[in-house]
Amino acid sequence: MKIAVYGGTFDPIHYGHLILAREALETLGLEKVIFVPAAVSPLKGSPIASAETRLSMLQAAIERETGFVLDDCELNRTAPSYAIDTVEEIRRRETGSEIYYLIGEDNVPTLSKWHRFGELEKLVRFIVLDRTGRGRSDHYPTVHRRIDISATEIRKRVASGESIRYLLPRAVEEIIRREKLYREQLK
Repeated sequence: MKIAVYGGTFDPIHYGHLILAREALETLGLEKVIFVPAAVSPLKGSPIASAETRLSMLQAAIERETGFVLDDCELNRTAPSYAIDTVEEIRRRETGSEIYYLIGEDNVPTLSKWHRFGELEKLVRFIVLDRTGRGRSDHYPTVHRRIDISATEIRKRVASGESIRYLLPRAVEEIIRREKLYREQLK
């Protein structure tokens, strides 16, 4: 069985994440993509929305999506969230599976700094999700799809009172409005 782990803060999850995950699922012939929200990403710092809210947004975004599942294992561990710990945990449950690890192209420059990277690289096949279309020179297989959507942009639009419609699933937008998320975020 071929599965992929897709970790990140997902603050918030948006169509860019979902489109590239679907593209990876189909292109690589994966049985499933496991979305794993990070408690705290060691190289990115604390998310803005709470773990519970990000989990709710992820659940809403992938509900009834064939091949997409959610795993909150990193939220149940002490922060920070290390990919190696997550992969080891998933390997114990998914014995015999070939595991791919989906990363955004923005993570490639710091990949070698990840905790226990040498061990992680032996356990998974990294797949880069490139939504910039700029092309890259590293040696990892890549799923390309030009998508000009980012969580940073969404947070800025909310803080500025601009529409976020069509950037993320309606259910996620409703959670952002209900929870009054990102209103003061102008980074």
